[in-house]
Amino acid sequence: MEQPNLSYIESMSGGDKAFEEKLIGIIQKEFPEEKQVYFDNITASNFKEAAENVHKLKHKISILGLVKSYEVAVNYEDHLIENSTDGRDDFEAILQIMTDFLKTL
Repeated sequence: MEQPNLSYIESMSGGDKAFEEKLIGIIQKEFPEEKQVYFDNITASNFKEAAENVHKLKHKISILGLVKSYEVAVNYEDHLIENSTDGRDDFEAILQIMTDFLKTL
């Protein structure tokens, strides 16, 4: 499975380390909260709300350079809208990889 990276953040920053640190800090703060809301909605079978959570999380997936994982999230979001959890395991594996990566920063 692909691994998160900071390439996109570095390309956006133009070498501005303060900007990079601020953006990483925002992701580190928001991601666990958004992830928990997603899990709460999945547990409660609130699939439409979970789809909205996945939509928000897709942006962080993209920012962390996970191109293939972004497509997995797009497909999973579509399934959730149709009240299906097809793709859940793959999506949640992505969330775990992101969680582990963010702990290293």
